[in-house]
Amino acid sequence: MEEREDFMKVLTPREIVSELDKYIVGQKQAKRSVAIALRNRWRRQQVAPELRDEIAPKNIIMIGPTGVGKTEIARRLARLANSPFLKVEATKFTEVGYVGRDVESMIRDLTELAVNMAKKEEQEKVKEKAEELAEERLLDILLPKRKEEAKEAEEGEKVLEVVRSGRSDQSSTREKLRRMLRDGKLDERYVELEVSNKSVPMVEIFTTAGLEEMELSLKEMFGNIFPGRKKRRRVKVPEAIEILSQEESQKLIDMDKVIEKAIRMTEQNGIIFLDELDKIAGAESRYGPDVSREGVQRDLLPIVEGSTVLTKYGMVRTDHILFIAAGAFNISKPSDLLPELQGRFPIRVELSSLSTADFVRILTEPKNALITQYKALLATEGVDLVFDHEAIEEIALIASRVNERTENIGARRLQTVMEKLLDEISFDAPDMADKTVHITKHYVAEKLKDILEDENLSRYIL
Repeated sequence: MEEREDFMKVLTPREIVSELDKYIVGQKQAKRSVAIALRNRWRRQQVAPELRDEIAPKNIIMIGPTGVGKTEIARRLARLANSPFLKVEATKFTEVGYVGRDVESMIRDLTELAVNMAKKEEQEKVKEKAEELAEERLLDILLPKRKEEAKEAEEGEKVLEVVRSGRSDQSSTREKLRRMLRDGKLDERYVELEVSNKSVPMVEIFTTAGLEEMELSLKEMFGNIFPGRKKRRRVKVPEAIEILSQEESQKLIDMDKVIEKAIRMTEQNGIIFLDELDKIAGAESRYGPDVSREGVQRDLLPIVEGSTVLTKYGMVRTDHILFIAAGAFNISKPSDLLPELQGRFPIRVELSSLSTADFVRILTEPKNALITQYKALLATEGVDLVFDHEAIEEIALIASRVNERTENIGARRLQTVMEKLLDEISFDAPDMADKTVHITKHYVAEKLKDILEDENLSRYIL
């Protein structure tokens, strides 16, 4: 936790925006808003304890069409802060009391993610010790101890001398095996391991809420009733080392400490990205209960305001979890949400649609740019893709035109255009004699001309 706080102290809002710029083109206002929200978390930790709990997170609503970077901004932000991050769609939830997922399940899922993160961090700390113990266990399997030693010891001192010399020989053999193991000379050898069989009887239960918790409780209950079974697996030595290291690290870490750390991470650093918020805005009908819109908003309100949720690891407070909501809001608008819910999302950011120039930058500038990805994929076949700048501009122009003529899906259109453009090359790559492929403006226009000319075809193909 201290390491995370020190890391956030280093990252100023300007530096956070700079890091986001490496992966997301444009949308400066949205980046500024999330950078300030993230920095405010560190600032809150420096405030006096009596005031710290009074400072609530400034939740954000991102408004913009699909494919402009809403989800990517939230995901990269969480990765940057090394925070527990969960992306959920608001449309998946139903009001408590009806069949479906209740909104509290997202807090349980976020806590589970935090436990896995904390567990991994603790395992990293004991990794070296776990590998040493795993190596010893593997050597015991490769060179089992002599079962006859105790029986032979009873037969007299003469036999004991033989046993002692045998032990000396075995010790020498063990060290030779250890050297061979570390040098990788035993990597192709198979060994048999006994691993735990975690399967439990399947029981189907119908319940209105807390289905995930019921399932987990049943697994624990049956795990205690039925003794743990062992099954034998035949694996290669490197996989055996990995399995044994995992088992040893499980024994070395303190799960109570892990759970305590995970709950603290969830409460103080958790980020929930609530997508499709616009789909639950407004009343679906004037009559009868509305379990998919206003009902979900009513259940969402206490979670966002701050409440306590029961999870399998204990009680988790949601007061300081950062909620970043998103939606196109092309039919509904933020003011269609319940007034109380609107008040819990004080920051509104509108993301702009992407232009042709933005598409050119998306294709080339980010660390994970599409052209970089395709070059790397085809390089595995020995194919060198070379793109002219005019060709990249033509790809961006075609993506923009198709977005204008059909549904505007933003930057996701670039993926469909690139797949169509490189379909033939991707298929023939293993058998190509000439391993250098030059993508020119003429090549792009020739490959995609049918799509541009026929609007009906572009609706189905792109």
